[in-house]
Amino acid sequence: MAFSHIVRFTFLLVLSASLVFASEPSPLQDFCVADNTSPVFVNGVACKNPNLVTADDFTFSGLDKPGNTNNQQGFAVNLVTVDQFPGLNTFGVTVERLDFAPKGLNSPHSHPRATEVLTVIKGSLYVGFITTDNKLFSKVMNKGDVFVFPIGLVHFQYNIGDCDVEAFSVLSSQDPGVVRIANSLFGANPEISDDILSKAFMLDKKTVDYIQSQF
Repeated sequence: MAFSHIVRFTFLLVLSASLVFASEPSPLQDFCVADNTSPVFVNGVACKNPNLVTADDFTFSGLDKPGNTNNQQGFAVNLVTVDQFPGLNTFGVTVERLDFAPKGLNSPHSHPRATEVLTVIKGSLYVGFITTDNKLFSKVMNKGDVFVFPIGLVHFQYNIGDCDVEAFSVLSSQDPGVVRIANSLFGANPEISDDILSKAFMLDKKTVDYIQSQF
């Protein structure tokens, strides 16, 4: 009986610890500016010598410039991570600028390590996310509106208007990651079997082959 209590207590202790450390750890010093030249491999980026840190390490310029939306999706993103902005290291945050041509689309995707908070700066966006039980939460967003996309859930943004749209997002990880649904399934390398994709999407194999050829 005593042994079963010990096993149960140990299980709860391990479970609690996993929940505590399930997100990025808090910094243990004022800052840890990334040393992107360091050969040390850590979960994140090694710290630069504090004596060599300057105000420039905490500054990034360039988000005032629109991205090139002259592409098939009519969309451009400028994601600023710790690689471009060393001062972000260990703070668990990333910022990005999103530009949409008329009818431009940020295709369905997810960020496995981050919640995203998006603010529309110019124009109108139709945005939404899908829960794990396939419920869609969507909204038309206008200038000044803010929308949150929960961590790991598939979401999208679409310019429903006839003018360019500008938006900014903050993500709750210095390396949020991105999984684009169509690209991942139909553009995988090596390719996912036709048998799997045709059965999953209820399509004939010729259609699957055609879609794969677009990626």
